[in-house]
Amino acid sequence: MTNNEYRAVEAVSRSDLWYLSKTPLHYKAHMEEPEEESTPALIFGSAQHKMVLEPDEFDKEYAVLPSGIDRRTKDGKEKFAKFIEKAAGRTIITEEQYLQILEMLAALKRNPVACELLRGEHEASFFWKDQETGIMCKIRPDVITSYDGKPYLVDYKTTDSCADGHFEASCRRYGYKLQAGMYTEGMFQTMLQEYGFAFIAQEKTAPYAVRVYICDQDFINEGHDLFRTYMGTLKYCYETGDWYGYEGPDHLPSVLGGEDSD
Repeated sequence: MTNNEYRAVEAVSRSDLWYLSKTPLHYKAHMEEPEEESTPALIFGSAQHKMVLEPDEFDKEYAVLPSGIDRRTKDGKEKFAKFIEKAAGRTIITEEQYLQILEMLAALKRNPVACELLRGEHEASFFWKDQETGIMCKIRPDVITSYDGKPYLVDYKTTDSCADGHFEASCRRYGYKLQAGMYTEGMFQTMLQEYGFAFIAQEKTAPYAVRVYICDQDFINEGHDLFRTYMGTLKYCYETGDWYGYEGPDHLPSVLGGEDSD
């Protein structure tokens, strides 16, 4: 199953569910009008992800625009037109971006623990009906592997920094704890097996440092608690039609204190 086919399946993903960390109103807006993944940063991140996890499929989805094509000249315009025709609908990245992707891949391969964790089944899709809510869910682990004699799910992330505390802050900001909880729950529901969870984080600027994070059981349990909380909220919203915002399900006004208003 391709990523586009996976995304088309009507089931709740981790990225969908994370919108509930704001409010159900934000979740509903996201589901009705999903954001387009077309910014330069998102395109680069997707291309890097593809090169790491599915290198044999990279050329089928991405076309590299050679440097030196000056589209201000007649010759350059002709070369660009031929390139677009040959690209045949693939996503275009620059030669500079492509070289950076290769440098990041080389740095990643120099980390022995990351290399070990990346050995396994890549980009498999799983679907299940949550027993407590009846809502269909889906997950797509980057890697299913084993580490230290135990089954593991592994997720590859790019980050601004792997220095102490920085990736931990990203976990809170982007819902990575929820991911660990939801993904291990999904694998237990579909495969009847308990998995550990690990992140491979890599900086997006030279020297493209890599750091591996093994999630302890408390991290996964807290993520599972978040998953159950958000699924309960989603069930309430579906049953009542009340997609409330920041005011909460009771729709109570907020209070501004004098000191907080400065």
